[in-house]
Amino acid sequence: MDAPPPADRILVIRLGAVGDVVRTLPAVSALRAAYPGAHLTWLVEPASASALEGQPWVDRVLVFPRPAVARAALAGRLGTLAGALRGFLRELRRPGFDLVVDFHAILKSGILAWLSGAPLRVSYARPYAREGAWLFANRRARVEPRRTSRFERNAALLDFLGVKAEGAPDPMRLVAGARARVGAALGEGPAPVVIHPGTSDATPHKRWTAAGYARVAEALAAATGVPVLVTAGPARDDRAFADAVVAAARGAARPAPPTPSLADLAVLLARARLYVGSDTGPMHVASLVGTPVVQLLGPTHPLENRPWGRTPSRTVRAGVACSPCWRGCAAATCMRAIDPARVIQAARELLAAQDANG
Repeated sequence: MDAPPPADRILVIRLGAVGDVVRTLPAVSALRAAYPGAHLTWLVEPASASALEGQPWVDRVLVFPRPAVARAALAGRLGTLAGALRGFLRELRRPGFDLVVDFHAILKSGILAWLSGAPLRVSYARPYAREGAWLFANRRARVEPRRTSRFERNAALLDFLGVKAEGAPDPMRLVAGARARVGAALGEGPAPVVIHPGTSDATPHKRWTAAGYARVAEALAAATGVPVLVTAGPARDDRAFADAVVAAARGAARPAPPTPSLADLAVLLARARLYVGSDTGPMHVASLVGTPVVQLLGPTHPLENRPWGRTPSRTVRAGVACSPCWRGCAAATCMRAIDPARVIQAARELLAAQDANG
């Protein structure tokens, strides 16, 4: 399209995990800049809704009730299921959307785009559209090359729509209340290094070892004298894993202050000199707030999952023959094979570049 089509009410669809939603923030902030007077709604699932809290350029967050729908379907409560879907569909259709931009491009998001009743539904063509999602879009973007980062893929959909990124608002607006809470917890002193060793419950195969993280913490604390903080997410065993890293670091690391919301975590990461962790939502949050990132990768694709290009980063992989595999395995050989010395070297390079740039 030569120019963005006219629209007063826009629906963005990006469901999925926090990391996927976070990586869509820059594209949607550019969409807001292109449509400053439009009402912008983002359709998301409950687990990722926190990523949109405090973003003033999103007018409304519409949550797809996935857990309630799944529970009712599994229990065979057809009346409850029908009621939940009926209520949600009323909310979906009520604004009278002019335009849907489906960044997710799977069957579920395609159906939701179609059910919205919007006359213009923009998404990807194959292969980025999967599970027949392209059938529900009436404008389809063909994106090349076949492999590209999620950030670049999202930007390509905007290019197809005729939207440019100039003048976009901050894609990760930091909430004032979170600034005050985290600032009080950290107190005065040098900016810390943050290690986030955990992953979601569904992706334990992305985790490195507690011993590896501890060696990195010891080396960085000794070399820089800055505090090393270890964060923990909401996954069931994240706190125990974080505690194991702190214990193995023998005084070189300590638990980070609590971050009950994603806004708190974003503020903490914005205060850090460096972030070290695997392919998770917090890693992408760190890159969006401008904190240099050392990314540890195993089963996930290094091109598709690289950090935001505007933030300095290093990616460390072991080069195991079966990596990337996208599925992961219990052995997690590709993660366990990562050499701590390479992680330490990548971290020192990023810290040295900061020092050189003042």
